Amino acid sequence: MINLTVNEKGRAHNIKRAKEQNIIIPTIAQMKDPYLIPEKIKEQLKNVGLWDINPLNLFRITWKNERKEYGGLFGNPNYIVLPSSLTGVRAKILLLTGKYFPTGCHKVGASFGCLVPRLVTGQFDSSIHRAVWPSTGNYCRGGAFNSKLLGCHSVAILPEGMSRERFDWLKTVASEVIATPGSESNVKEIFDKTHELEQEPDCIIFNQFAEMGNYMWHYHVTGNAILESFDLMKEEGDRLFGAVFTSGSAGTMASGDRIKDVLPGAKLGVGEALQCPTLLENGFGAHRIEGIGDKHVPWIHNVKSTDLVVDIDDEDSQKVLRLFNEPEGRKYLLDAGVPEETIEQLSLFGISGIANMLCAIKMAKYYELTEHDVVASVMTDSAVMYASRVKELAEEDGPYTREMAAVDFNVHILGEKTDNMLELTYPQRKRVHNLKYYTWVEQQGKTSEELNALWYDQEHTWDSVKADAAKIDEMIMQFNEDTGLLKSL
Repeated sequence: MINLTVNEKGRAHNIKRAKEQNIIIPTIAQMKDPYLIPEKIKEQLKNVGLWDINPLNLFRITWKNERKEYGGLFGNPNYIVLPSSLTGVRAKILLLTGKYFPTGCHKVGASFGCLVPRLVTGQFDSSIHRAVWPSTGNYCRGGAFNSKLLGCHSVAILPEGMSRERFDWLKTVASEVIATPGSESNVKEIFDKTHELEQEPDCIIFNQFAEMGNYMWHYHVTGNAILESFDLMKEEGDRLFGAVFTSGSAGTMASGDRIKDVLPGAKLGVGEALQCPTLLENGFGAHRIEGIGDKHVPWIHNVKSTDLVVDIDDEDSQKVLRLFNEPEGRKYLLDAGVPEETIEQLSLFGISGIANMLCAIKMAKYYELTEHDVVASVMTDSAVMYASRVKELAEEDGPYTREMAAVDFNVHILGEKTDNMLELTYPQRKRVHNLKYYTWVEQQGKTSEELNALWYDQEHTWDSVKADAAKIDEMIMQFNEDTGLLKSL
């Protein structure tokens, strides 16, 4: 499923560029377990900032970075556990935190999983090709960052309505930035621009919704980070009941597949915006939950393993964003009994992270989970990326008061209900899977045979992609061997 055919000419060009720019590529195994990273690279990282445009930061594409802006090394996975006083449910909610990746978002890992297989095979030739990153925000940021570190020309595509922080940063990193019409909901407009660029012979498209490298990276790196975090936080009698993730490109959903492979009884939920209920009722619409997709089912979503659809009102995410980031909101939460330690961590939530938390709350209520149950998810990015959104909300609604905080906490968190949810039967899973036809076969060049294989042939599709990680690691190690840079450290 991941094409590993070698283009010797392109590979030779990439090796030459790597030598010139001192680029050593980490393996997937090292991203899962940074203790495998050579000691000499760790020593050099002590003098590198987390966001620096330095090839060494490829080794920081992991959930296990120290929580430091400069010179950090590695430890346990970064996660938090939310108390019942905040969530209103008895179950524990475990969230991996994406802030401590380079670029402040885990999408830098997904884009690595897409680019590096084509780089070490030579299918992408860094001397002639442009890497095109169509995205609703964070994925193109990660793609542009990785492209810069790997010496590649990048084209970032995202909707013009995304947060100003994304555009300001991209202008300093990406070779080209293209703003398409609309906002989070306008994925087709992104695809349309991608089709235009696809006609140019020097453009290689890395479509996160279809790239199996995205699935592969999250299955191995995010999935194992969740399992390790659970082992670290669990108390006697606890079980990892399951996980739930807003769809986006569906890459993170692959970590749920990893959990289910290790714990076959675990449940996996997928979230989306109620304003665009594609999975729930084949619906469409616009929404404000930045960082998740809509109006289609991603090619890389393994729908057959998904148990539950959870729809979140985008108004909830906006109100909670302000509650978590306004002084009056934090003060109210403290007075309501939320521990100070938890309140200090609220800046780790971006908008999609808030939506993931709300999905986990709804999942816990739906299944009537107890204090011995754990529901896992991720915080893709942090509040750093949404300061302009908080300011916009303040301009719309006025100064934030204690009364507003009380309403937001009790209505938009504690008041979450089990409405707008669907536990998927086999036919319902197949109904969602079949929606892929309209995007991927009719519009994006896939075949009906390929679509059917994703449903009927697990061994040669999803299982094959999982196994590709070991093959890609071998190719990365040979690439590094051929550059000679590891030997010269």
